[in-house]
Amino acid sequence: MRPFLLLASRDHDVVADDEYRAFCEYGGLTPEQLVRVRAEAGPLPSIRLEEYSGVILGGSPFTASDPEEEKSECQRRVEKEIGTLLDHIVEEDFPFFGACYGVGLLGTHEGAVVDRRFGEPVGPVRVQLSPAGVVDPLCAGLQPSFDAFVGHKEAVRTLPSNAALLAGSASCPVQMFRFKRNLYATQFHPELDLPGLERRVDAYRHSGYFPPEEADAVKERARRAHVHEPQRILRNFVERYAR
Repeated sequence: MRPFLLLASRDHDVVADDEYRAFCEYGGLTPEQLVRVRAEAGPLPSIRLEEYSGVILGGSPFTASDPEEEKSECQRRVEKEIGTLLDHIVEEDFPFFGACYGVGLLGTHEGAVVDRRFGEPVGPVRVQLSPAGVVDPLCAGLQPSFDAFVGHKEAVRTLPSNAALLAGSASCPVQMFRFKRNLYATQFHPELDLPGLERRVDAYRHSGYFPPEEADAVKERARRAHVHEPQRILRNFVERYAR
């Protein structure tokens, strides 16, 4: 099997390593089957899509819809380089899955309106599949309604007409979408389990996702949730595109 490629841009080693662990575990992949490139660490290497089964874009502390003048030099470089790669991915309809940050980058690339109107606090939300989502192969085996972990400052306000809306929630109407046949993104984190969420709460306590003094309360709300369904999406992605 050709490996999958994980494009990561986490600036915190503990969170980055845990994210990689989760994508391997819930995607059913060994470390040899999931090649990780940390885009924030330096320029992207030359990437030949034909060497991979698919591309996964992990989450990020970056917010794609921020004004360019407010972005760091690192963020501008990362988004320019991933944007160039997305040009080829979209042109070829190459298997792509973006989690959270992928909504901002793929959505913006394809003409969605992405802004801060539907940002959600860190914690569990109830996600509802759309009629298109119920029959989409990446949602096979999911309940029509399920809990998922979120935590994001931006989201899609409006999808273009050529996108398929696959899932939404009361607080964020666009939780999952697809372009063409093989280009997917979720606003929620299908790789995120409770230990991973607690690590991110600790790492990003002062990053504006919640008041720092509420970190323990955020963790407690998460502990009361039952988040087991979203991980199926990763396994479905891997099983559908492994080659």
